[in-house]
Amino acid sequence: MGARNKSGKRKNNGKKDKRAGQGQRTGSSFAGASFERSQVLGSGTQTTKINVQAYVAVPTALNALPGLPQEFTGREDEISKILSLLDPGSGAGTTVGSIAGLPGVGKTTLAHAVGHAALDKSWFTRVQMVNLRGYDPTPVPPEDALEALLRALGVAAEHIPPTLDERAGLYRSQLDALAKEGERVLILADNASTSDQVRPLLPARHHAVLVTSRHTLPGLGARLFNLHPLQPDAAVDLLSQRLEVADPDDRRVEDEPAAAEELAALCGYLPLALQIAAALLADDPDQPLSERVRMLTDAGTRLGGLDDGERNLRTVFDECLTRLSPQEADLYSLLGLHPGPDISTPAAAALTDQTTDKIIPLLRQLVRARLLTQNSQARDRWSMHDLLRVHAREQARIAMDRGRVSRRRYEQARTRLTHYYVRHAEVADKHLRPPGDAVSTLFAGREQALAWFDAERENLLATTHTYARTQTAVRLGFAFGRYLKWRRRHQDLVTVGAQALEACQALGDVANLPGAWNNLGTALGGLKRHAEAHDAHQTALDLFQQTGDTHGQANAWNSLGNTLRKLKRYAEAHDAHRTALDLFQQTGDTHGQASTWNNLGNTLGDLKRHAEAHDAHQTALDLHRQTGDTDGQASAWNNLGTALGGLKRHAEAHDAHQTALDLFQQTGDTHGQAGTWNNLGNTCGDLKRYAEAHDAHRTALDLHRQTGDTDGQATTWNNLGNTLGALKRHAEAHDAHQTALDLYQQTGDTHGQASTWNNLGIELRQLKRHAEAHDAHQTALDLHRQTGDTHGQANAWNNLGNTLGDLKRHAEAHDAHQTALDLYQQTGDTHGQAIAWNNLGTACRGLERYTEALAAGGKAVAMLTQEEDWARTGEAWAEFATTLTASGAAPSRVREAWEQSATAYTRAGDYEAAATSRANVESPPPGT
Repeated sequence: MGARNKSGKRKNNGKKDKRAGQGQRTGSSFAGASFERSQVLGSGTQTTKINVQAYVAVPTALNALPGLPQEFTGREDEISKILSLLDPGSGAGTTVGSIAGLPGVGKTTLAHAVGHAALDKSWFTRVQMVNLRGYDPTPVPPEDALEALLRALGVAAEHIPPTLDERAGLYRSQLDALAKEGERVLILADNASTSDQVRPLLPARHHAVLVTSRHTLPGLGARLFNLHPLQPDAAVDLLSQRLEVADPDDRRVEDEPAAAEELAALCGYLPLALQIAAALLADDPDQPLSERVRMLTDAGTRLGGLDDGERNLRTVFDECLTRLSPQEADLYSLLGLHPGPDISTPAAAALTDQTTDKIIPLLRQLVRARLLTQNSQARDRWSMHDLLRVHAREQARIAMDRGRVSRRRYEQARTRLTHYYVRHAEVADKHLRPPGDAVSTLFAGREQALAWFDAERENLLATTHTYARTQTAVRLGFAFGRYLKWRRRHQDLVTVGAQALEACQALGDVANLPGAWNNLGTALGGLKRHAEAHDAHQTALDLFQQTGDTHGQANAWNSLGNTLRKLKRYAEAHDAHRTALDLFQQTGDTHGQASTWNNLGNTLGDLKRHAEAHDAHQTALDLHRQTGDTDGQASAWNNLGTALGGLKRHAEAHDAHQTALDLFQQTGDTHGQAGTWNNLGNTCGDLKRYAEAHDAHRTALDLHRQTGDTDGQATTWNNLGNTLGALKRHAEAHDAHQTALDLYQQTGDTHGQASTWNNLGIELRQLKRHAEAHDAHQTALDLHRQTGDTHGQANAWNNLGNTLGDLKRHAEAHDAHQTALDLYQQTGDTHGQAIAWNNLGTACRGLERYTEALAAGGKAVAMLTQEEDWARTGEAWAEFATTLTASGAAPSRVREAWEQSATAYTRAGDYEAAATSRANVESPPPGT
C-alpha cells in the first residue's frame, strides 16, 4: 500500500464537519483497478462497479449510519454508560462492548444512537456497520462480514483474499494503517448470535467494536451492557411521538392517558411492540386507544395483535427458538405453564420433574438466549418477560395440538408445580402459628418461612387465581392467609379469602365452608369493610352451629366480637367475647382463651371499664406465657399499657409499652413495633415528656411507612399533632392533623376522619381561627353521627362548646356542653362528664349565671379529684377560682381555690402551671 492522502483528516482550523452522523463523509484509500463500494453492509448490499487505474485513490464510506427514528427516546442512561467505554480518554486500547437483550428491545437502534453520539464528540472518524444476521436461517459467516468491511475500507474486490485468516489479517492491517494516521474506527457488528461470528472482526488496537446480540457472548471479553425494556413513561412517549410523526394532530395519547399507559404495559414496554402498536393505530386514526387495549388484553391473542403486516412480534420470538436445543425449547414451553411472574430453581425442578443440578444449566442457557432473566439478588429465581411468557404458553399449546407433546405430560407438570406450592405454603404456615403444633424441617424456622412467603407471594396469588374453584384455591386460601395478615396485605387477603370461599361453594366442601366465611370476614375487617365483615362472621357462626363445631363457634364469636367493636357496638362486642371465652374454655384451647381475653380487654377499655380491662389483659398475658407465644405476649403487654393509661398509671403504662416493644422487636413484627411506638408516644405525652413523645411518634410513622400501612400512618400523624400541640407548636400540629385527615380520606375511614376533624378544630382554636375551628368541630360531629359513635359525638359537642365560648356565643356554648354531658352519661364516661361539667361552668360564667357556674365547677373538681387526674383537677380549680372572683366571692375563698389549683398542678408535675396558680393566690386576676 502506498502513502495515504491525508486530505480526509480534520485540519479545518479546528472546525467540525456539521454533517457528521447525517450522511456520508468521504476520504481516500489506495485500492486496485476496480472495487465495489458498500453503502449499508450485510442487509441487501447495493454495490457500484467503478473502473479506475490501478493504485489510485478511491472514495470510501466513512459513515454509513442511518438516521435515528424521531420517536427514539428513553435511552439516555444507556447511551451515557456505553460512551464511557468508548471515550478515547479512558486509556483503553481496543475497546469491545456488547449490547445484549431480548428480541425487540431496541439493541440496534441504541447502537446507532451511540454511533451518532460518538461521532458528534469527534471520538471516531468513521463508523462501519455490518449486519451479521445471526438469527436468520443462514447467518452471515465471519469471512463474508470481513469482505463487506474490507470493501467499505476501500479494498477492491480482487484484492480481498479468499480465506478467513487471510481476510482477518488484511482487515487488521488496514485498521492499523488508519490508526497510524490518527484515524479511529467504530465497528458496529449487529445481530451476532455467536462469538465466532464476531471474533475475527476485532481489531488489534486503537479502534472500538460494539456488538448487538440476543445472547451473551462470553468468548469476546467484551463489556456487557444488558438492555432492558423502556421505563413506562418513556414507552408512552414513544407511542405519542410515533403517532405524531404519522399525524401531527393525533392527540389520542393525551386524550386517553390511562389507556396509553395500559397499552404500553400490554406491549411489555418493548420498543418493537410499541412501534407495531403505533403503526396499527396510525393506520386506523379513528380507533380509540381503549379499543386497541381491549384487542390486546386477551393473552391468547396478544401476540397476534402485534402484527402490522411488515413486522410480527410472534415471528421474531419464533426465530429465537431455532437456536435452542430440544431440551431448552421444551423447558421454555414448560415455563409458559407457570402462572406467576418468576420461578425459583426448586419450583422449576418440580415443574420439569428434574433435580436442581440438572435444571440449572438449562435455565442458564435460556438466560444466555435472553429468553429468561436471572435475579441478580436472589440467584435461585428466574423471570420471563410478559410477552415471552405469552409466547411460551403458545408454544406449549402448539406442541399439544400438533401431538409433539402429550396433553397428559403438561397436566402432570402443572400438578407437580401446584403440589409444590401448596405443600410449602402449608408447611410455612405452621411456622407462623402460635407455639404448640409440630413443624416440618422443610424450613429452618419462622424467619425462613416468612422469607419463602415473601419470595413466592405473587406466585401463590397467581396460582390461587389460575386454579379458582378447585381444592388448590381452598388449601392455599387457608395456608396463605396468616402470612398475608402478618404482612398487612389486606387486599390480597380479601382476594384469596373470596377465592377460597368460592371454591368451597363450587366443590360442596361443607367442612371448610364455615372457616372460609370466617377468614373472609377477618380480611374484610382489614379493609375497614366492617359491615360486610360482620355478616361474614355471622354466616360462619351459623354454619359452625349447624355442624356442632364448638371450636369453630368460639373462633367465630371472637372474630364477631372484634368486628362489633369496630362498629362501636361495644356492649354486643363484650357479650360476643364472653361467649367465645366460655367455648374456648370448654375445648381447652389455651391460645384461644388468651386471644379472647386480650380482645375482651380492648372492648372493656372502650367501655371505660379500665380496671376490668387491666385484669383481662393481665390474664391474656399469663396465658400467652404458658403457651410460650412471644408475639401474643407482646400484644397483651401493649394493650395492658393502654389499660394502665386509662387508670392514669402512666409510669406503669410506659413500662408495659416498652416491654411490648422489646418483644415485638424479638419477633420481627414491624407493624406491632409501629403500633407500640405510637402508644408509647401517647404515654410519654401523658407523662408530660413531650419531646420523647414526639420522637416516639416519628419512629412509629417511619415504621408504618415501611409496612405501607396508610391507616397506621394516619393515626400516628393524628397523635403527633396532639403532641405538637402540647409543645405549643400549633402551626405544625395543624399540618400534622391535616395530613392525617388526607390519609383517612384515602382509606375511607370515617371514624378516623371524625376524630381528626375534632383535633384539627382544637389547633385552629389555638391559632385563633375560631370560625374555622367551629366548622371543623361541626364536621366532626356530623361524621360521628354517621358512624353512630356516641362517645365521639360527646367529644365533638364539648369542643364545639369551647369554640362557641371563644366566639362569645355563650348560650350556644352552654347548650353544647350540656349535650356533651348527657352523651358522656349515656356512655358511662365519668372522666368525660367531669370535663363537660367544668366547661359547662365556664359557659354559665359567660352568661353571668354564677350560682350554676359554681355548682358545675364544684362537680368537676370533685369528679376529677376522684379520678386522680391532677392536671385536669388543677385546671378545674383555676376555673372555679375565676368564677368565684367574677361572682364577688370572699377573697379567702378565691385564694383557697388557687391554692388547690397549685397543689393539683404540682401533683401532676406541671410546675409552670402550679407557679401561675400560686402567683394568683397573692395577686388574683381581676374578675370578669
